[in-house]
Amino acid sequence: MKRILVTGGAGFIGSNLCKTLLQANSAHEVICLDNFFTGSKQNIEKLLNNEKFTLLEHDIIEPLPADFKVDEIYNLACPASPLYYQKDPVYTTKTSVFGIINMLELAKRCDAKLLQASTSEVYGEPEVHPQMENYRGNVNPIGIRSCYDEGKRCAESLLFDYHRLYGLKIKVIRIFNTYGPHMAPCDGRVISNFIMQALQGKDITIYGDGSQTRSFCYVDDLLNGMLKMMASDDAFIGPVNLGNPEEISMLELADKVIKISDSPSQLIFADLPLDDPARRRPVIELAQKKIKWEPTIMLEEGLRRTISYFRSLKV
Repeated sequence: MKRILVTGGAGFIGSNLCKTLLQANSAHEVICLDNFFTGSKQNIEKLLNNEKFTLLEHDIIEPLPADFKVDEIYNLACPASPLYYQKDPVYTTKTSVFGIINMLELAKRCDAKLLQASTSEVYGEPEVHPQMENYRGNVNPIGIRSCYDEGKRCAESLLFDYHRLYGLKIKVIRIFNTYGPHMAPCDGRVISNFIMQALQGKDITIYGDGSQTRSFCYVDDLLNGMLKMMASDDAFIGPVNLGNPEEISMLELADKVIKISDSPSQLIFADLPLDDPARRRPVIELAQKKIKWEPTIMLEEGLRRTISYFRSLKV
């Protein structure tokens, strides 16, 4: 039996991960750590009656007690949408940097394996397209997104330093845009924005001219990749891209959401936010080779499932 800690466990990806871990092995104990800065108790409500599930309300920027023991750590704690991470940028940076130091020290003390949820944002406004793991990125260190981008980059640096200095067992994944159930309806991410506007019959807001692209991975595919990465040989530490290489423009995405939701919404246009990357698409050859992973749920099917989830919220 393993004790598995999921930081940010009440968030979008974290809550889905907690559920998946409990389903994958009923003997494991799953500890969900969250301070509910962006996470929601509603996301984990159905797990609270599971005797193998524990909710620990705690801020990751503060160390855990010295007698706290775990076998594996999935570090997902950090606001992940611009709306939230720009709300308190200093706190966002603290969460990434102080948080990973605390998790690294915990892993070192317990000889635990630590998987870090890094991000495609470490590539910034990429000058190389699509993005491979050996691309070092083009990040604006003083821009309004830097609290998130640079916080995650610093966290990666610390992970590799602890690995080199102490032989710590680490895994680093770079998550590209992910969507699915348990997304917050008003978290500012493009898919939740488009779906909410479509379901409410409001005009869909396109920033810029809509030609900017993203690659969207359904959350179940991402979780599969995370579990495969954690279970992979200790010698393979990453970083490894986890995302769907199917690239789509914002105009095309809005059109799909309108059609699938059968919405009367029209498109309206607004100014493009500062430092918003023009293109983003992962190369996943490393994940395919090393952990035998690739996404299987295509965008239209994922959108149908996500739209159904948002409809069930009745918001």
